[in-house]
Amino acid sequence: MSPRRKIRCAIYTRKSSEDGLDQDFNSLDAQYEACAAYVASQRHEGWTLLSGRYDDGGLSGGTLERPALQRLLEEIDAGRIDMVVVYKIDRLTRSLADFSKLVDRLEQANCSFVSVTQAFNTSSSMGRLTLNVLLSFAQFEREVTAERIRDKIAASKNKGLWMGGNLPLGYDRHPDPKARTLVVNEEEARTVRHLFGLYDELGCLRKVEERATAEGLRSKRVVRTDGSVKGDCPLSRGQIYYLLRNPVYLGKIRHKDKIWDGQHPAIIDQDIWDRVQEKMRQASNRSRARGDSDARQRSTDPGAWLTGLLYDETGDRLTPTHTTRKGRRLRYYISNRLISGGKDISGWRLPGPALEHAVMDVIVRHLQDAAAAHQVLAQPVAGSAEPVQTSVADLVTRLLGQGCQIGAALLAKGKLARGQIDLEFNHKTLASALGIAADHLHPDLTHVTASFDLRRRGVEAKVIAGDMAPQPDPHLRSMLIRAHGWARDLKAGVQLMEIARRESVPDAFIRTRAQLAFLSPKIQTAILDGTQPPELTLKRLVSVTHPLEWSEQERLFGF
Repeated sequence: MSPRRKIRCAIYTRKSSEDGLDQDFNSLDAQYEACAAYVASQRHEGWTLLSGRYDDGGLSGGTLERPALQRLLEEIDAGRIDMVVVYKIDRLTRSLADFSKLVDRLEQANCSFVSVTQAFNTSSSMGRLTLNVLLSFAQFEREVTAERIRDKIAASKNKGLWMGGNLPLGYDRHPDPKARTLVVNEEEARTVRHLFGLYDELGCLRKVEERATAEGLRSKRVVRTDGSVKGDCPLSRGQIYYLLRNPVYLGKIRHKDKIWDGQHPAIIDQDIWDRVQEKMRQASNRSRARGDSDARQRSTDPGAWLTGLLYDETGDRLTPTHTTRKGRRLRYYISNRLISGGKDISGWRLPGPALEHAVMDVIVRHLQDAAAAHQVLAQPVAGSAEPVQTSVADLVTRLLGQGCQIGAALLAKGKLARGQIDLEFNHKTLASALGIAADHLHPDLTHVTASFDLRRRGVEAKVIAGDMAPQPDPHLRSMLIRAHGWARDLKAGVQLMEIARRESVPDAFIRTRAQLAFLSPKIQTAILDGTQPPELTLKRLVSVTHPLEWSEQERLFGF
C-alpha cells in the first residue's frame, strides 16, 4: 500500500479595514486559528500546515494587488503549496473577474483552495458554478454599496455639508466631528482675501504667483495623524487658479457640475468673486485666441507624441510645453513639477523634437537588433525567419516614415534616468503591428534599456540615446576640407593675408581655421565619418589652441 500523498496547506487571511489590527488578537488571528483547526481536522487526508503566514490587513478585496496575496501566488507558482485555506471565499477576492484569474492560476500550478466556512470543491464544474454565483452576489453587494455611498455624498452636499477631502486654505474642520461643516481660519482667510485682491488688481496668474512668493504666502499646513506635515509651501500657479475658482469661499459647496449653498460662512464677497471670475474668463479667451494662432502655426508640426508616456526617475510625468522665440515655436518635455512647483534642479527639461527622435531611434534599433538575433519569436521555427524579418523591416519603414502615431501606440511607458532610458512596449499592439500572435512574442522584445544622456552643443541641448548613428556635421566637414586647401597654399609660400583677401575674410579667420588641417588623423577621420563627439563643434575647435601632440589633442576633444 502506497503512503498517502502529503498536501502542503497555506492559510490566507484578509481584513478590509485597519480597525482593531493593533490588538493582540485580531480578526486576522481569528481567521488563522479557524483555518488551522480545519487543516488539523484533515490530517488523516495528508494535510500539513506550512509555517508561513499570509496576512493582508487593511486591504480591500476589490484588487489583487495585495502584498501577502502576491507572495502566496509566487509560492504557488513555484510549486511549494498544494492547498490554499481561507475562512471565507470573499477573503480571497470579491471580484468575479479576479476570481476567474485566480482559479486559472491555481489550476496551472495544480493547487486547490478551500473555504472552511463554505464547503466548496473547486475540482468539479458544479463547485465552480456555485462559487461563480456566490461571487456574483458579492460583487453586486460591493457595487450597490458604492452606489449608496455616492448617493449619500450627493444628498449631503445638497444640504450644504462638507463631506471631506483636502481642506481649503482659509477653513478648518468643525471641532465637533459630528458637525460636517467648516469653520473660518482667520489667519488663512486673510491670505485668501489678499489673493483675490491681487488677481483683481493684476489680472494675471503669473504676476499673482510672483507677488505671493515675494510676500511669503504659503499653502495650507496640514499635520497628519502620524505627525508628518503636508503643505506649508509657496503657492504654485495651479494652486492659486484652483483657489480663485473654488466656490467654497462664497459659502457654497460644489458637487460635480452643481453648486449648492453650504452651511459654512463665506470668506469672499460676491462683488470681488464676480470681478475675478470675469477677468479669468477674459484671460482664458485671450489664451484660447493665442492657442488658435499657435495651432495654425503647428499645422505642419507632428505634435508631442510622447505625451503621457515618459516619466523621470522620481516618477514625475514629463509634460510637453513650448516657448516662442522670434516667432519660432520651440517644444520641450519637462518634469511636471517644474510647471506646477517652480524650480527643481533634479527636473528634466529636454528639447521635444530631439527627445522624440532619440526615442524613435531606440525603438527602431531594438526591433532591428531583435530581428538580427532571431529574438522576435519566443520559439522560432524553421521557415519563420524570413517572414519575421520582413514584418520587422515593414514596421521599421512605417516608423521611420510616419512614426509618431505608430510609436505612441507601441509604447506603454518609458522612464528616464541619468544615463539610462527604459522603454516598455504595449504587448498586444506590438504583436499586431508585426502580424504575430501576442503569446508568440519573445519576452525580451517588449522591453528595452539604452544609454541616455543630455549634452550641450553650443546653445543646443543634444539628446544622446543608445548607440549613436554617425551624424556628420556638414559645416565642420566643409571647414576641414577648406583648411587643407589653405594649409597647402601656406606650405607653397602663399602669404596668409593673400589667402584672407582672396576669401574676403579677416586674417584671424584663416589663422584659427587652418589649424584644423593639423589635427590628429583620428579626429579628422571622425569628422569626415560623422562619428565625432556631439559636443565637438567648429566653435570649440577654433576657440582653443591645439596641442602639438596628437594624443593630447584627442584627450582635449574627448576621443
